[in-house]
Amino acid sequence: MNIKLVVVGKLKEKYFKQGIAEYAKRLSRFCKFQIVEVPDEKAPESLSQAEMDEVMDKEGARILDKIKDREYVYALAILGKERTSEAFAKEIADLTTYGHSDITFVIGGSLGLSKHVLDRADTQISFGRFTLPHQLMRLVLTEQIYRAFMINEGSPYHK
Repeated sequence: MNIKLVVVGKLKEKYFKQGIAEYAKRLSRFCKFQIVEVPDEKAPESLSQAEMDEVMDKEGARILDKIKDREYVYALAILGKERTSEAFAKEIADLTTYGHSDITFVIGGSLGLSKHVLDRADTQISFGRFTLPHQLMRLVLTEQIYRAFMINEGSPYHK
């Protein structure tokens, strides 16, 4: 199984890098895990809606370049479907049962994801209505993917 995160921007803080590296190491017994970073589009603080759409479209094109046709894609979106850890674990198990061995998660830039990326996604997932820093979201997502594998294994990690 291959799990890929396609994310906008670079991870800067050392403590996020360390946390993600730890979960990536743990995931290595279950899957090939990789993170693909695409550059964020530089933009001033105040943008019109048209300018925001342009930024999201440019970032979106970079994201879509990293996704292959066969990949099952989760787009992280605040308006996506919320899941429990158990439901997410079952979903991952079901995907593999039905032949999806390439699963990709997409985290957009600070403005979100373009319509084109959302249209390409097979599903949208939300971790709640909170606004979280994108770097923190990478860590949370990586932990939840690991947790899903541990739930499916019947491990006491998830209590």
